[in-house]
Amino acid sequence: MFQVREDEPKYAFLSDPDAHEKNAHGKFIELVEKSSALRGQSLYINNDESVGDNPNRYKQHGFHFTADNCIACHACEAACSEKNDNPAHIAFRSVGYIEGGTYPAYQRMNISMACNHCDDPVCLIGCPTRAYTKFAEYGAVLQDPDICFGCGYCTWVCPYNAPQLDPVKGEVSKCNMCVDRLEVGLKPACVSACLGGALEFGVIENSPENRDQAKLDIPGFPSTDITHPNIRFQQKRSMPREMSRPDSMPLKYHRDDAQGKYIPVVDEAKGKLQRQWNWRKLLGSHENAHIVFTLCAQTVIGAFMILMFGPWLGMSAVSEVTSSAFLPLFITLFVVLAIGMFKLNMHLGKPMRFYRGFNNWRLSPVSREIAGVSLFFGGMVGYGFFTALINYELVTLPFIQWLATASMLGAILGGVVGFYYMYKLYRIPARPYWNHWQTGSSFVATALVLGSALVLLVGGIVSGAQFMMSILPQFAWIAFAGIALEGIGLIAHARDLKAQGGEGAASHFEQRTRFGNAYVLRNVLLLINLILFAVLATSITQPLVAVILGSVTLLSVLAMMIISRALFYVLVIPTTMPGAFFWKNRGFEEHARETGLADMPQVGVVPDSH
Repeated sequence: MFQVREDEPKYAFLSDPDAHEKNAHGKFIELVEKSSALRGQSLYINNDESVGDNPNRYKQHGFHFTADNCIACHACEAACSEKNDNPAHIAFRSVGYIEGGTYPAYQRMNISMACNHCDDPVCLIGCPTRAYTKFAEYGAVLQDPDICFGCGYCTWVCPYNAPQLDPVKGEVSKCNMCVDRLEVGLKPACVSACLGGALEFGVIENSPENRDQAKLDIPGFPSTDITHPNIRFQQKRSMPREMSRPDSMPLKYHRDDAQGKYIPVVDEAKGKLQRQWNWRKLLGSHENAHIVFTLCAQTVIGAFMILMFGPWLGMSAVSEVTSSAFLPLFITLFVVLAIGMFKLNMHLGKPMRFYRGFNNWRLSPVSREIAGVSLFFGGMVGYGFFTALINYELVTLPFIQWLATASMLGAILGGVVGFYYMYKLYRIPARPYWNHWQTGSSFVATALVLGSALVLLVGGIVSGAQFMMSILPQFAWIAFAGIALEGIGLIAHARDLKAQGGEGAASHFEQRTRFGNAYVLRNVLLLINLILFAVLATSITQPLVAVILGSVTLLSVLAMMIISRALFYVLVIPTTMPGAFFWKNRGFEEHARETGLADMPQVGVVPDSH
């Protein structure tokens, strides 16, 4: 248990004699009934079995931040990092700011932010390993780094950048509300260290002394509708109509008098208006493992579904392929998906703990995706193996056919479940660029285009050009439909991003500027591929022409899909709090790695990101 000093100052102690019944979101502040068996249990802090005597132990606690008082001294950061023994590149609490106006009327508003221990923590729902728990004690959302395997999904879904992925340790950790201090009646370390009296802490909805506001948000704070965070604000000082961020995000905040608050809008001054290539940043993303996995998994699932359902849809070409190139085709599917799954697994901070990804299948879309794709992989392998035994008459036992059928049904079920949750896990409100139906249409398009192309390629290589000519029209039409679907989705996506504004529109702005040339190239390739597949489906009669044009089309499609998927990951702008010029700033982190500053630990940037 935490040891209280004899000379502990009075302001460091909790003081909440009263509490409201419900919070601003309509949730009960008392988290468990007074007769509940949950009361009186120890938190086993440092293996200490004692129970704190805090009278408000089972009430939801939260932070109160008075923006007008914050002087950006970073004492809260230092106190938090010292207490939790954090390295320089990890900060559970960080101070950013927004600024506006011009000299001599320049103004700046500082924002200190950590985990808000939300009523509806999306990190808890999203984590595939069940490393998160929301405790009845103080309403604290706690995370166990020892359970985490370093996938980082919680850092995607959190709107406040609270979970911190340590690329050195390969695990996530976060603010623990200093529950050890709360147990002995002390406020969290960051609050006790605040010099300006900006940070306070207590039972949620209780306004601290000399405070008369408990607002749900301030300029720069993401929407509270996502998680219902337990933080309240006071901010009375009049601010300029336009407030900008000091970090590299192309966002600023505009005061909307009708809504009575600041809303995020695109800051075109942050980006060069001319189009750029930025190939190194586009193709050197730390999410490249996800690019490989999603493309491989969607290709193989698409190819398998075409092979299974094609004959039912009257596609004679599918039956021809499965009868002439069955074994090479399924070996290829196995290799492609195995590469994708291996690449994704090695992207984890702790790859040897991959099995923990199944722990939260009841809640996490990541766990469900892992379970679905794993079932698909096993079913596909089983179907290929047992069917090969039958086709080559290696085994004539009747139950082999039953095993093949069962494997096929398992693969279909796993493919559908895995594919659906592969889409659902990207529908993240905190990442508006992904939170659109175009994510699903793009994944389906990949399955149709690359799945049909893979079947056509293997069938042509195994059985020759003449055979390829016989199956070319039907598979080319499938790919044509996929390309058309991709185009329709992209048009709707761009239109909706510009209309909704905020972080989604900022992502689209970077798409047209910072990565503008790659964006245009992708769109040009999409149109070319649409024409090429139409030609392949209708106008090719010579095998040599089909081989040459098909090879060109395949290379063009691969280039388009890789660029499109790389843009998907590199463009996303989360709804996080603004950073500072040197801290929590993507632009500075890139500069530090390019110039060698990241080799100095005190800079707080790891040279090689996860």
